[in-house]
Amino acid sequence: MRAWNTGRVARRPSKHLRAARPLSAGHAASETKADGAWVVRSVPGARATKEYRCPGCQQVVLPGTPHVVAWPAEGSSWAVTSPLEERRHWHTGCWQRRP
Repeated sequence: MRAWNTGRVARRPSKHLRAARPLSAGHAASETKADGAWVVRSVPGARATKEYRCPGCQQVVLPGTPHVVAWPAEGSSWAVTSPLEERRHWHTGCWQRRP
């Protein structure tokens, strides 16, 4: 038996302790709204598997509903560690009606 083999299974570090991964901007577009520049990505219905609250209408974006995900191109001024924390799921129409 080797000295390093203790019979224990090594555990992965908690994903919550890892640094936030940068957002992938693959298939995303940049849009400018009244409140600044945003990165916007379309989510097809087949990939929408969870419920979200649309900040535009305060209604639920149901699983299976095509929608958009938007986050500021740069972090906001109120000390957020990552733009990922500012990501929001919008009904497509609600996002398009935004000034």
